[in-house]
Amino acid sequence: MTPIRFALLFLPAAAWGVIAALWTPRGPLTGAEALWSIVISAGVGVLAGRAARSRWAILLAPSAYVAALELTRWSVSGPSVDLPHATPIGILVLVTGRGVHGLFALLPMAAGAAFGHRRPARARWRRVTGRVGAGLTAVLTVGLGVAVAVPARTASISGGVAELSRTGDLALMIRGRSAALPVLLYVPGPPGGSDTGLMRTRLAGLEDHFVVATLDRRGGGASAGALGRAATLSLDSEVADILAVTDHLRQRFGRDRIVLLGHSGGSIPAVVAARRHPEKYRAYVGTGQAVDLRESDRMFYTDVLAWARAGGRTDVVEQLERQGPPPWADVYDYEPFLLYATQAYGLPDPPIDLNVPEYTLLQKAHYMTTMLDTWDALYPRLQGVDLHREVPSLPIPAYFVQGGREMRGLAVPFASWYTALQSPDKRLITFPETGHRPMAEQPQRFITTLADLIPA
Repeated sequence: MTPIRFALLFLPAAAWGVIAALWTPRGPLTGAEALWSIVISAGVGVLAGRAARSRWAILLAPSAYVAALELTRWSVSGPSVDLPHATPIGILVLVTGRGVHGLFALLPMAAGAAFGHRRPARARWRRVTGRVGAGLTAVLTVGLGVAVAVPARTASISGGVAELSRTGDLALMIRGRSAALPVLLYVPGPPGGSDTGLMRTRLAGLEDHFVVATLDRRGGGASAGALGRAATLSLDSEVADILAVTDHLRQRFGRDRIVLLGHSGGSIPAVVAARRHPEKYRAYVGTGQAVDLRESDRMFYTDVLAWARAGGRTDVVEQLERQGPPPWADVYDYEPFLLYATQAYGLPDPPIDLNVPEYTLLQKAHYMTTMLDTWDALYPRLQGVDLHREVPSLPIPAYFVQGGREMRGLAVPFASWYTALQSPDKRLITFPETGHRPMAEQPQRFITTLADLIPA
């Protein structure tokens, strides 16, 4: 192979790898990004195949792309781009992160190189095998393109409001039987959280009582691209996102005040937003309310470690003892909590409602990966937050819907904070048989409770 052919084989693929790393450092997260990745990668593959006139282009062009991509995004952090971990969550991240990226870049590039080299094999069986393989790869690539091109959508409501919208970088699903109903903004739990599926499959009845705006937190769901390359998140940035969405909804529906509902980790920036700008909110509702993540995690550590010892889970015991009590810097250190905390407390695993048209194929595939990337960026910066100090009082009604079987790590700090919290109208409603997600475990009761607390 001449130096010119060699350069034409490697340079376009490497250049595309650099561009892709700068443009989509965590891989294609939207349908448009995925489609452009397919088209450009296929074109680069054809160019490499024609330059090389060898089947080696099928392997070498993707290899040059991967090398350039990984070197260029070396400074980007997060589970989806860090070195893989041989753990259950690590394997899931590898498949849904780099694996999905490979489908939209390496597969079409290999298909393009296969069509571009135009050098038939001498043996007939190899020619037939090559053509069949290239044809199947091309069909699979086109099928992927068609699948990711299907946009998210939400069913219309006659006489009401039903839309998937954006304000700045953040995505919202807004639904209600009538635009005249009270407006409720829901902030989901984990960093990068998206509960769009939950709101559509279990809590759709809220739409009869509220105009429900479901936020995809920065870094998750349809807001995944908002995490960015630097991923500089903090409590203040999360509060700023909630306030920006609040102002958008107030203007959109002509309201001075709206209702704010926060769950779990999302309840911390939500209640801080209500504390800092109570004039924007009619009431605050917390469920699965978090208060002090550092204290919660230390209790989780004690309880999960005791559960692992009692159950003979020596692998979990060894990992936790090796790490010592939290906080931890690496998101993978929290894997025992993510995998086993519900078992340690005898609770059902949280539902993941992805089978709704409001999610695109890519949002479903990246659901866990984008959440963990955001967790990695935000969670360590929340370790100093304690609502005893941040929110000693709320000058608006403060309502809490808690599970009677809530995990000790959350129930104990909440009880202490709730007792001290000052509010003109403070109420605690407990669902005795539920755990950390009362709205998912007893959705109809949750809907009725909110409708009674905040009448139209």
